[in-house]
Amino acid sequence: MNNKMLKSALAVSVAIIVGLSVWGFKSDQKNFEIAKNLDIFYTLVRELNLFYVDEVKPDKLIKTGIDDMLETLDPYTTFIPESEMDEFKFMTTGEYAGIGAMISKRGNQIIVAEPYEGFPAQLIGLRAGDIFLEVDGKPVDKMVVSDVSEILKGPAKQPIKVKMQRPGEKKTFTVDIIREAIQINPVTYYGMIDAQTGYVRLSSFTDGCAEGIREAVVELRDKKGATNLVLDLRSNPGGLLGEAVKVTNLFVNHGQEIVSTKGKVSQWDKTYRATELPVDTVMPLIILVNSGSASASEIVAGALQDLDRAVIMGNRTFGKGLVQTTRDLSYNTKLKVTTAKYYIPSGRCIQALDYSHRNADGSVGNIPDSLITEFKTKNGRIVKDGGGVTPDFRNVQDTLSALAFKLVQDYMIFDFATEFAGKHKSIASAEQFVLSDDIYGDFNLFLTEKKFSYESHSEQTLKVLIETARNEHYFEGARNEFAALEKSLALNLNEDLDKNSDEIRDLLTDEIVSRYYYQKGAIIAALKTDKDIKSVLSLFKNPTGYSQILVSSTVTPGKKLK
Repeated sequence: MNNKMLKSALAVSVAIIVGLSVWGFKSDQKNFEIAKNLDIFYTLVRELNLFYVDEVKPDKLIKTGIDDMLETLDPYTTFIPESEMDEFKFMTTGEYAGIGAMISKRGNQIIVAEPYEGFPAQLIGLRAGDIFLEVDGKPVDKMVVSDVSEILKGPAKQPIKVKMQRPGEKKTFTVDIIREAIQINPVTYYGMIDAQTGYVRLSSFTDGCAEGIREAVVELRDKKGATNLVLDLRSNPGGLLGEAVKVTNLFVNHGQEIVSTKGKVSQWDKTYRATELPVDTVMPLIILVNSGSASASEIVAGALQDLDRAVIMGNRTFGKGLVQTTRDLSYNTKLKVTTAKYYIPSGRCIQALDYSHRNADGSVGNIPDSLITEFKTKNGRIVKDGGGVTPDFRNVQDTLSALAFKLVQDYMIFDFATEFAGKHKSIASAEQFVLSDDIYGDFNLFLTEKKFSYESHSEQTLKVLIETARNEHYFEGARNEFAALEKSLALNLNEDLDKNSDEIRDLLTDEIVSRYYYQKGAIIAALKTDKDIKSVLSLFKNPTGYSQILVSSTVTPGKKLK
């Protein structure tokens, strides 16, 4: 080897050694930083435990520290302690062992908000509105909902004793409820909404939901004669990625790419394709979404939009395009950690690009144009990223009036339905029940008896303005004007009950029907006045218009339905 070649080889060797040293140094430096800070954290907690003036709870301190640390990353990377494993299992499988009822706080009372049809609480006779007094011999007056829920859950086939009181009755009663494995069906309802249109409501993407949708679609198409289909994903928060792929697979051909994931660990990057034969690739399909449709819901809606297989209708979805993986930790705990982002067939990511522009409910707010990129669907239509799925047709999203919101918030709707169900053993079927003027009049009297009152947003704002004027010494000079404005804004409950009667009647109808026919009945009742459903049926009656949406590059998602 000549001197020139030797020098070159030495130079390469030195470069490799230096590179490895730098890499090793950086790796060692990072490990040192982790070890150093963990040691600081340990000594800090130890000193607090020894010397803080009051008794401290190390578990609570450390849990708070972990939670606050993870909050700096994203909203979905979370620590799951052993005490929350049952809830975690329910979120992913829809299954837990308990009495089969939703419970909530009503003032100072913990009540049955909704017994699930066919499960122990309902079968033994518990009703919505029933008040918990004791659970497993323990008084609940100083408990929060999570405490009661934790006691009610337990091993299947084991009894739990509960002491209850029914509203309107002084006598209490005690029952032993045998816990059962509670498997909540995510396909909460399916049926025909007119002679040609099948409807399927999916509440979450838990294990096995795709098979449930397959069975529903086959029955609606082959037995009920459906030639159009609606898949309702409104307020569906998502769930298992694999189920989202399977649901999409029901409507697209074998081998079609549905979603891909890309993250820090390239070995985990994966492309998910349709691996099964579809159930139907030609039936006109509309997906209903809103700002509560997230994660797996967005994969299904976004992929079917990108592949021009379905028309998306409703409001822009939540904007969660992050993939979480659970990692086992010590002492039966887990870390749910964001490991990747998912990308649908056009190449766009549904994740909100700017966390600072979120709405109050966490969904996507206004996204600056500079952060938005255009992509194309299979047929060349323009779709955009930036956060969430923008519908092909955007329906006006109704918001509750101040009166309706207050009625719900103060449990007036709920309590009236409880009282109504106590007085009436039966009502017409969910399809046929109509809230009569007499029932609405009784509700008016009920509010008077309960001394219900509320303030409009205008009144609340005026109070703030008056207080500001007092502080700045402007009030006295404008006293008469403020008084006149207060008078003009003063609410008349009877007038407002009349003005907002449509939405209040809908709320009352849904709540009353649910007392007799449970969740399925409430959905059936709500569909009769659902504005989104009316828009769906209108579009299906115009097959040319429906087809044009899926092939025209001039149609931009977000168009309002006339």
